[in-house]
Formats: sequence, structure tokens, C-alpha cells
Amino acid sequence: MSGARASVEVCKGINGLDKVVLREARGSSVEVYLYGGQVTSWKNDRGEEFLFMSNKAAFKPPKAIHGGIPICFPQFGSHGSLDQHGFARNRFWSIDTDPPPFPTITVNKTFIDLILRPSEEDIKVWPHSYEFRLRVALGPTGELMLTSRIRNTNIDGKPFTFTFAYHTYFSVSDISEVRVEGLETLDYLDNLRERERFTEQGDAITFESEVDKIYLSTPTKIAILDHEKKRTFVLRKDGLLDAVVWNPWDRKAKAMADFGDDEYKHMLCVEAAEVEKPITLKPGEEWKGRQELSAVPSSYFSGQLDPQKVLQGG
Repeated sequence: MSGARASVEVCKGINGLDKVVLREARGSSVEVYLYGGQVTSWKNDRGEEFLFMSNKAAFKPPKAIHGGIPICFPQFGSHGSLDQHGFARNRFWSIDTDPPPFPTITVNKTFIDLILRPSEEDIKVWPHSYEFRLRVALGPTGELMLTSRIRNTNIDGKPFTFTFAYHTYFSVSDISEVRVEGLETLDYLDNLRERERFTEQGDAITFESEVDKIYLSTPTKIAILDHEKKRTFVLRKDGLLDAVVWNPWDRKAKAMADFGDDEYKHMLCVEAAEVEKPITLKPGEEWKGRQELSAVPSSYFSGQLDPQKVLQGG
């Protein structure tokens, strides 16, 4: 890709929906749809896709897009009158042409700023005024950065409370060959057991059945090791204490209309989240949560992965 240049292009995607394509000079790329403010593709400089997108995903509002990185706001999960995982992933975002300055350095980064404000319909189900700013950035070595800033703009003096997640679907070769490092020995809430609290046992998380857990007080760095592809995803997060790990396995996969029966074998959700302790903002206050994803070759020693090098490095 010699002579290639970084670029940001607004164009039409599936079913005529607007999307933004970020390209880095070395060849990596990211696609984000204005519908949902949702990243749907993240590829390296060899064109390898890192995110899972269901072959049955419907790019048809108001249905959420199944795969990529849906944004869960103002709630993660389902309770009360709100849609499951809130409504941010079912709304049309706008390109933010005049964002307030970001404290993060953006030199040599290709990025787009999006914004979501409530519609009259939203206020009926969640009676609060807010500004949700999202920056999607592609770094010089292909890393993907998502930065969310949520501000309470209520003029009635009322605070509001929310939970949040970057619902990231990683593409993996075979779920039975995947390990997650960095969450061992931590407490978690098990969504399959009505959010009962347990402590993780063992030295790494592996998968042989349905998993739906919210890990608590998690480290800033988590590694997802794909043994077959000799690839490790590194998830770094800031402002998000929890981490959700989810795979629907065969029975739930078959029950989802927009998800292939066997697709659970090729995906894993590991999500930077804030679920256990909801965030409360007073009018004028702002919350910020950031997730950075990168992919690196895995190290091998005697047939075993060496995740410590990944977790200690960088």
C-alpha cells in the first residue's frame, strides 16, 4: 500500500444506509454506520476482518444490526419500559461537525465524530435530555478506538442514571479454541442465574457451553486468544469497570431469527461495560468511557499460548 493515504469517506452502505469508512495509510479500515453509531467492520492491512457480523444481520431500522460493536445506552440488559440494551443502537446518529475538544491526542489518527440527541419519542420512554458524543478513531498501526462522552443537558435540574456497554463481537476461528485472559479469580454476575454473584475459578476462561457473565472491577486490559489463528485481541478500557463475556451457544443461536444456527462457533462478545454500579450525572456533568482494540500475533511455547507477554506488553 505504498503511496496510500489515510481517508475518511461518507458513503452508502447496505440498504442505502449512510456509513463512514475510515482508512489508514498502511491499509487498515473501519466502517461505522450512522444507524446505531455502530462499527460494523474492522480490518487489518491485509484485509482480514476482526469483527463478527451475522450473515443474517438485517440492516433494516428499527431492528438493531446483529454484530460489530452495538452501543448499549441508556441501559445494558432488559428491564423496565426501555428496549433491551436501550435505544442508542436503534437510532440514527449525526456527524458532529463541531465537537468540543477531546483531551486525547489525535495526531496521525483517522477519526469521525458522531452525536446522538433524544427525539421526542425517546423522551416519552426515557424523559431526559442528553448529548452522546462518540469518536471512532483508527490508529496508525490499525488499532480501533471508541470514545464516548455523555452529558446531562436537562434544564429541569434532574439527574439521570444509566448503564452502558460496547457490545463488541469478535470474530474467532473456533469458540472451543479461544481463551480469555485477565478475568481469572474475579467476581462475576451470572445472567444465566438471575445475576447471582460467583467468583471465577481457574487460570483462564474457555468455552464449552453458553456463557453470559458480567465480570466486576476488571483490569484495564483483557486479552482474547484465538489459538487456531495464532492471534490475540487486546482490549484496553478506561472509565468502564465491568466486562461482559457472552456466547449464546447452539440452543439460543437457533432461537435468534437474525443469527445463523452455527454462527456461535465463530464469535465471542467481550464488552467493556458499566453495569453493576450505574452512572448518575447531574445537569451539566459529563461521563467518558473509552475502549481501544488491537490485534497482535500470539506467542507459542510448548504448544501453549503465552498471554502474559501480551498482558504485560504495551
